[in-house]
Amino acid sequence: MNNIKKIGLTALAGSLVAISAQAAEMTVSGATMLTYTSEDGTEVTGNPFGMKTNLSFTASGEVNGYNVSYMQTSMDQFAGMSSARLSVDMGDMGTLAFDQGSGSGLATIDDKTPTAAEEIWDGLDVATGANAQGLVGAAGNSGVFNYINTIGGVTLNAAARKGSGAKNSDGASSGAGQGAWDFALTTDGEMLGVDGLAIGAGYGEAENGSLASSTYGDAEHMTAFANYSVGPVTFGYQMSYIEANVNGTDDEETKAWGLAFNVNENLSISYGERDVVFKGAGASADVTEKGDGIAVAYTMGSMKIAGNMNDVSDNDGTSGSNDSMTEIAVSFAF
Repeated sequence: MNNIKKIGLTALAGSLVAISAQAAEMTVSGATMLTYTSEDGTEVTGNPFGMKTNLSFTASGEVNGYNVSYMQTSMDQFAGMSSARLSVDMGDMGTLAFDQGSGSGLATIDDKTPTAAEEIWDGLDVATGANAQGLVGAAGNSGVFNYINTIGGVTLNAAARKGSGAKNSDGASSGAGQGAWDFALTTDGEMLGVDGLAIGAGYGEAENGSLASSTYGDAEHMTAFANYSVGPVTFGYQMSYIEANVNGTDDEETKAWGLAFNVNENLSISYGERDVVFKGAGASADVTEKGDGIAVAYTMGSMKIAGNMNDVSDNDGTSGSNDSMTEIAVSFAF
């Protein structure tokens, strides 16, 4: 792995403002991050300094007997809306929401392996071209209706969209794209009588368009995970599969595991590995992407120092394509 490449300084602002207006309660919170980034030798770096600022607005109140809430997060000094969510809590009937980027459905369990800091694929080059499927999540997180309910200790998180997963403004409609739906089911060990166990699984489908010569069905996404904690140690394992159902596009089979250890109440460390088999389309041979990562985090009151080192070979199913990253972040919460 390369030497340290990225240093981040984060100032996390807690609740800055809390005001009441009629039946609604509004809160504002924020975060800002200053970074210094140095890429590996295969990538071009210009100005290595950068900064990101987030402001999150949350409003909630009772409307016609239902608890209605709205969340919006703006990034980079109000350069644009990053994510938003409008939710209606219907009590025993569950919660119905329209999501513009906060996280819904199958995407909420795309990687549940335990880690002390970032995931073991964080900061690495992302897939492009035919292999640009990435983690599971057929419906995505933008432009989707989201339904959440817990029955008998099992939580259902379902998402569906019509057309493309675009963040439309009011009165607008997105361009080309097909509909999709997916869901995640999760539960803990209490229902199963096994303390420390958390399990989940999910499935989804995304339309590939008309059945032309290049396509022959909907894309299918599926995953399952299990995490087990004993004292300060947590071990997790996850399997995922994406069946592209498009001629010339690789299917993806992922197996990943992670082990996290809380040394004490302040210090935690983790290690994980992930294999992604890109199943060669047509006569092409399968290629296995192999990744691993180690992470550490130390907390002192409102201050946290975290770092991780990630490495991957045959990245994105391309033989000989390797990448690595190292990141250190110092954050302050107040």
